Amino acid sequence: MSIDLSKLLTERRNANSANIDTLSTEEMLTVINNEDQQVAHAITPYIPQIAQLVDSVANAFRHGGRLIYIGAGTSGRLGILDASECPPTFGTRPEQVVGLIAGGHSAILKAVENVEDNAAQGEDDLRAIGFNEHDVLVGIAASGRTPYVLGAMAYAHQQNALVAIVSCNPHGEMAQQADIAITPVVGPEVVTGSTRLKAGTAQKLVLNMITTGAMIRSGKVYSNLMVDVEATNAKLIERQISIVMEATECDRPTAQAALDACGRHCKTAIVMVLADLSADEAKQLLADNNGFIRKALQH
Repeated sequence: MSIDLSKLLTERRNANSANIDTLSTEEMLTVINNEDQQVAHAITPYIPQIAQLVDSVANAFRHGGRLIYIGAGTSGRLGILDASECPPTFGTRPEQVVGLIAGGHSAILKAVENVEDNAAQGEDDLRAIGFNEHDVLVGIAASGRTPYVLGAMAYAHQQNALVAIVSCNPHGEMAQQADIAITPVVGPEVVTGSTRLKAGTAQKLVLNMITTGAMIRSGKVYSNLMVDVEATNAKLIERQISIVMEATECDRPTAQAALDACGRHCKTAIVMVLADLSADEAKQLLADNNGFIRKALQH
């Protein structure tokens, strides 16, 4: 079956870059930069839909559910990137936010041909991770028509799970099948059809908002500090100390002592200092308040 690319906004030619191959390097990059500046503004009208999705994901987390991204090519890689950043940034379990890509792990680093057209594989990949009604599926595809993603969406609907999409074609089939459709219109790419450019940037910005918003709603940010950050290297060990100092206005020895006493858990150390509690008392207070520092301090 042939695909009419002319109906896809992301496949149209961009008049602003029609002569880009004749420009000087600085002029060429200026064209690219000017186009990129449109991306953030294109997302603004979809903040209500993103907010709805953020609240749904946070609610899923509270009930043991997961956020599952699924896509092909660049879109799949962006989902995997966002998912992989959650454990070190927010201290989440690796299985809480999962990225799936058409073609499996080998497709992360190298293009795998024809896999995005296999709708059955999208369903199979969800089955393989035990996808269920407690999870939230977010399909990612610049075109809004990827069969692999559509197959996964259909299966997720069968499980009575929430299905959302992030696409740059609001009239695509994926948008019609989604419970929540986030479809910023970024316009034609500087290089026709190269959706790793503006479309990819838009998708990355939206995914940033989804996970960051859901993690804030889950108590993993206090003020604007990432208080569940894991100390996996020297830089992050130092960041933990800085976070405790910033959150409590204590000195470095106090922050260091609190972190040492509680097994290097920023939230616990912060509550220890602010409420003058032992590590065990602070841990219990946080547990009683679902990990929210502000609620713990109020009690």
